[in-house]
Amino acid sequence: MVLQQLKERQLYAKILNYEFLLEEVGFIGHVVFEERISVDLAKIKEMSQWESSKNTQEVRSFLGLARYYRRFVEGFSKIAMPMTALTRKNVKLEWIEKYEKSFYKLKMRLTTASVLTIPNGTKGYTIYSYLSGQGLGEVLMKHMKVIAYAS
Repeated sequence: MVLQQLKERQLYAKILNYEFLLEEVGFIGHVVFEERISVDLAKIKEMSQWESSKNTQEVRSFLGLARYYRRFVEGFSKIAMPMTALTRKNVKLEWIEKYEKSFYKLKMRLTTASVLTIPNGTKGYTIYSYLSGQGLGEVLMKHMKVIAYAS
């Protein structure tokens, strides 16, 4: 049907450049299945090999990659908060235990990230919120399956 539509509109494609009827598709750092989405295994491997940061730029780079996958991690902001403080101006990087704990906890959560459900339809969504002295967190769910975490 796709090829017929292209032909009718005088558009042409090299069939070798396309794949049809796939059960999973890699897409910008994610693997998308029919009803769920997960972090790409190549990115998980990259994160698992990341070393402790030696300077502010390395902290920013790690947090940048980690933030891209924040919707897979419950309580992301709370876990990342100590390292985020290191990225502020005029803060000297002194890698102490609390930063190391934050780094390894975030790394562990990212490398064992949840598989999320792809939202469909307009009804049946539930939002769970929680508030602590350190921040606000939410979980978007449908039929008791997690769609996304936010914090």
